[in-house]
Amino acid sequence: MRRNLTCIECPTGCTITATLEDRTIVDLEGFGCRKGYDYATSEINHPERILTTTVPARGLSVKMIPVRTSGPIPKDSLRHAMCEIRQLIVCHPVEVGDVLLADLLGLGVDLVATRRVV
Repeated sequence: MRRNLTCIECPTGCTITATLEDRTIVDLEGFGCRKGYDYATSEINHPERILTTTVPARGLSVKMIPVRTSGPIPKDSLRHAMCEIRQLIVCHPVEVGDVLLADLLGLGVDLVATRRVV
Protein backbone atom coordinates (compact mmCIF):
# COMPACT_ATOMS: atom_id res chain seq x y z
CA MET A 1 0.00 0.00 0.00
CA ARG A 2 1.22 3.52 -0.78
CA ARG A 3 0.33 6.64 1.19
CA ASN A 4 1.04 10.23 0.15
CA LEU A 5 1.73 12.93 2.75
CA THR A 6 2.52 16.61 2.47
CA CYS A 7 5.18 17.56 4.97
CA ILE A 8 4.26 20.52 7.21
CA GLU A 9 7.61 20.96 8.95
CA CYS A 10 8.88 23.77 6.70
CA PRO A 11 7.56 25.99 3.88
CA THR A 12 8.83 23.63 1.17
CA GLY A 13 5.90 21.24 1.68
CA CYS A 14 7.54 18.14 0.23
CA THR A 15 5.24 15.42 -1.05
CA ILE A 16 6.33 12.23 0.67
CA THR A 17 5.30 8.80 -0.54
CA ALA A 18 5.36 6.02 2.02
CA THR A 19 5.20 2.38 1.03
CA LEU A 20 3.60 0.24 3.73
CA GLU A 21 3.34 -3.50 4.26
CA ASP A 22 1.16 -4.65 7.17
CA ARG A 23 1.15 -1.06 8.55
CA THR A 24 4.96 -1.03 8.61
CA ILE A 25 6.96 1.50 6.59
CA VAL A 26 9.19 -0.27 4.09
CA ASP A 27 10.15 2.81 2.02
CA LEU A 28 9.90 6.62 2.15
CA GLU A 29 10.47 8.81 -0.90
CA GLY A 30 10.25 12.54 -1.59
CA PHE A 31 11.41 14.07 1.69
CA GLY A 32 13.91 16.89 1.28
CA CYS A 33 15.42 16.81 4.75
CA ARG A 34 15.57 14.88 8.00
CA LYS A 35 12.55 16.80 9.34
CA GLY A 36 10.46 15.44 6.46
CA TYR A 37 11.60 11.90 7.16
CA ASP A 38 10.81 12.27 10.88
CA TYR A 39 7.43 13.89 10.14
CA ALA A 40 6.33 11.10 7.79
CA THR A 41 7.48 8.39 10.17
CA SER A 42 5.65 10.00 13.10
CA GLU A 43 2.50 10.71 11.08
CA ILE A 44 2.21 7.09 10.00
CA ASN A 45 3.27 5.36 13.23
CA HIS A 46 1.90 7.72 15.90
CA PRO A 47 -0.02 10.77 14.57
CA GLU A 48 -0.32 13.66 17.03
CA ARG A 49 -1.98 17.07 16.95
CA ILE A 50 -2.05 20.25 19.00
CA LEU A 51 -5.69 20.77 19.94
CA THR A 52 -7.05 24.31 19.66
CA THR A 53 -10.58 25.23 20.67
CA THR A 54 -12.54 27.59 22.91
CA VAL A 55 -14.12 27.28 26.34
CA PRO A 56 -17.06 29.28 27.69
CA ALA A 57 -16.47 32.16 30.08
CA ARG A 58 -18.97 33.46 32.63
CA GLY A 59 -18.89 36.96 34.12
CA LEU A 60 -15.87 38.03 32.06
CA SER A 61 -15.33 40.47 29.18
CA VAL A 62 -15.81 37.76 26.53
CA LYS A 63 -18.11 34.78 26.18
CA MET A 64 -15.47 32.35 24.90
CA ILE A 65 -11.76 31.97 25.72
CA PRO A 66 -9.38 30.56 23.09
CA VAL A 67 -7.29 27.66 24.38
CA ARG A 68 -4.83 25.05 23.15
CA THR A 69 -2.93 22.09 24.47
CA SER A 70 0.60 22.81 25.65
CA GLY A 71 1.88 20.06 23.38
CA PRO A 72 0.68 17.49 20.87
CA ILE A 73 -1.68 14.69 21.87
CA PRO A 74 -2.38 11.43 20.03
CA LYS A 75 -4.82 11.98 17.19
CA ASP A 76 -7.07 9.18 18.44
CA SER A 77 -7.45 11.04 21.79
CA LEU A 78 -8.88 14.24 20.28
CA ARG A 79 -12.55 13.28 20.81
CA HIS A 80 -11.96 12.20 24.40
CA ALA A 81 -10.06 15.42 25.08
CA MET A 82 -12.93 17.49 23.68
CA CYS A 83 -15.42 15.66 25.90
CA GLU A 84 -13.36 16.65 28.95
CA ILE A 85 -12.83 20.22 27.73
CA ARG A 86 -16.58 20.70 27.12
CA GLN A 87 -17.16 20.37 30.86
CA LEU A 88 -14.97 23.41 31.60
CA ILE A 89 -16.41 26.88 32.29
CA VAL A 90 -14.01 29.68 33.25
CA CYS A 91 -15.31 32.21 35.77
CA HIS A 92 -12.08 34.02 36.70
CA PRO A 93 -9.64 36.30 34.83
CA VAL A 94 -6.89 34.51 32.92
CA GLU A 95 -3.56 35.46 31.39
CA VAL A 96 -1.96 33.98 28.29
CA GLY A 97 -0.42 30.65 29.26
CA ASP A 98 -2.53 30.09 32.37
CA VAL A 99 -3.29 26.40 32.84
CA LEU A 100 -7.05 25.85 32.74
CA LEU A 101 -6.91 22.06 32.84
CA ALA A 102 -3.78 20.26 34.02
CA ASP A 103 -2.58 16.92 32.62
CA LEU A 104 -5.40 16.51 30.10
CA LEU A 105 -6.45 12.83 29.98
CA GLY A 106 -3.25 11.93 31.82
CA LEU A 107 -1.29 12.64 28.64
CA GLY A 108 1.18 15.01 30.27
CA VAL A 109 -0.09 18.12 28.45
CA ASP A 110 -2.09 21.01 29.86
CA LEU A 111 -4.91 23.05 28.39
CA VAL A 112 -3.74 26.67 28.40
CA ALA A 113 -5.37 30.03 27.67
CA THR A 114 -4.13 31.81 24.54
CA ARG A 115 -5.71 35.18 25.34
CA ARG A 116 -5.81 37.48 28.34
CA VAL A 117 -9.38 37.81 29.61
CA VAL A 118 -10.59 39.93 32.53
